[in-house]
Amino acid sequence: MKRRQFLQTGSLLSVPVMLGGMELSAVSRSSLFNFINMDDDRVLVLIQLNGGNDGLNMIIPIDQYSGLSAVRPNLMLPESSVLKLTDKTGIHPAMDGLSKLYKEGMMAVVQSVGYPNQNRSHFRSTDIWMSASDAKEYESSGWVGRYFDGNHPTYPTGYPNNNFPDPLAITISSFVSETCQGAVNNFSYALTARTSVKLVEETIAGPSDNTCYSSEVDFVRTTIKQSNAYAANILSAFDKGKNVATYPNTNLAGQLKTVANLIAGGLRTKIYVVSIGGFDTHANQVQIGEPTVGNHANLLKTISDAVSSFMADMKS
Repeated sequence: MKRRQFLQTGSLLSVPVMLGGMELSAVSRSSLFNFINMDDDRVLVLIQLNGGNDGLNMIIPIDQYSGLSAVRPNLMLPESSVLKLTDKTGIHPAMDGLSKLYKEGMMAVVQSVGYPNQNRSHFRSTDIWMSASDAKEYESSGWVGRYFDGNHPTYPTGYPNNNFPDPLAITISSFVSETCQGAVNNFSYALTARTSVKLVEETIAGPSDNTCYSSEVDFVRTTIKQSNAYAANILSAFDKGKNVATYPNTNLAGQLKTVANLIAGGLRTKIYVVSIGGFDTHANQVQIGEPTVGNHANLLKTISDAVSSFMADMKS
């Protein structure tokens, strides 16, 4: 699928930044998953910003600068400091790395991804992002999980298999991602680093005794066997892959470095979820009188530098 066509037919993302050379535009609400194909090497990496990111100080609508300055004078960046993307839009000066990717045709910004009448609750807003549901609806599954429910209805029975030998999704965390939660199962495999991937000793199955516990014991044995199969493939990918780029010493950069290592190692997982916290900046978002510096600027620089290293690794 051509980049322009992908932008026109993709669905909304939980982070309004996309990499791959697409133009600055809004996206129609259609299927993002048309490009997920086991026969090619395309991979979707989701970066979750935990907290309440100030999007107006990340992607700045410079065509509305005077109006924004009037209502948020203490937060608004000096117009001269904004890195221009288009005649109407700029990016925070701390995100110089992403600005360069945009100029190279390797990044795009998807606007109009909020929801009306926001209730100002981080918890509820997170639920809405994770589920991709209407603000008036309450879903117990994530949007990635629902996609996998439709395409892998028998999971985890029969997995891994020849067509899908690797985890369908991986969360770089100690916990699986709510975005990958299906109606019954979570489709993501959680790991923090190579050292966190363990093979569990498998027991020898005894004769079936038809007791009330036999099905539970069989379930545990099957789960261990499936987990070990996934773990073996992940460990193999870690050993085969390598990182070429130099990464900053940050948690997010470390997560993306792990993703790049697994991709380079030939793992066929199509979706990865990484995250960065700290966006509940509140009164400490900027330094008084210096809106270009502060906690928010530090967080945005962390994202920009980590993504820039990841993209350089992928290019190499």
